[in-house]
Amino acid sequence: MTTSSEAGPDLRPDPRPNLFAAADQVVALVAAADPADFDRPTPCPDYDVRAMGGHLLAVMRRIVHVAGGGRADELTRMVTDVPDADLAAAAAADRDRLVAAWQGPDVLDRMMVLPWGTMPGRGAAFGYTQELTTHGWDLASALGRRSDLDPNLATAVLGLARQVVPAETRGGPIPFGPVVAVADDAGPYDQLVGWLGRDPKWSPA
Repeated sequence: MTTSSEAGPDLRPDPRPNLFAAADQVVALVAAADPADFDRPTPCPDYDVRAMGGHLLAVMRRIVHVAGGGRADELTRMVTDVPDADLAAAAAADRDRLVAAWQGPDVLDRMMVLPWGTMPGRGAAFGYTQELTTHGWDLASALGRRSDLDPNLATAVLGLARQVVPAETRGGPIPFGPVVAVADDAGPYDQLVGWLGRDPKWSPA
């Protein structure tokens, strides 16, 4: 994402339905993980399924925090104190708090302090939709459940992701790997994760 303090993209229409749908998707995927799945690797080298679940809890809590006027960097990047057996319930509860925090007509114009800059809620909602959608793919890939993914979310994110995440130079403040080329007719998730530096052909094996 851009590290500029400028306002960023003014997204139309209301970006919240996609944000909520992306949260719903990760909640469903967390709930689909069996105890035997928690040690599986994901496309993110630093995260197995258990750690990815903890990271997604942290992301949803940051989304709530910034909507209330907090800074994203005031919260941890991973929740580690939720037992495996409670992860699905915690994710569902965090999703409900996220939706509640983003109600009201002024939240989309409220300035929010994010890891990639300060911008109105419209831009924040897009950025976090991209993050949840991409990590949803990570989790689905680890669990062998890519068919559960909603292609409409990837389609909704893809165009703006190409605009706001530059192809050059990756690394450092641009926390994505080099673009992975995909076919022009590849599906929306393959195009999205390839643009964000993931290999669409990744598998746990």
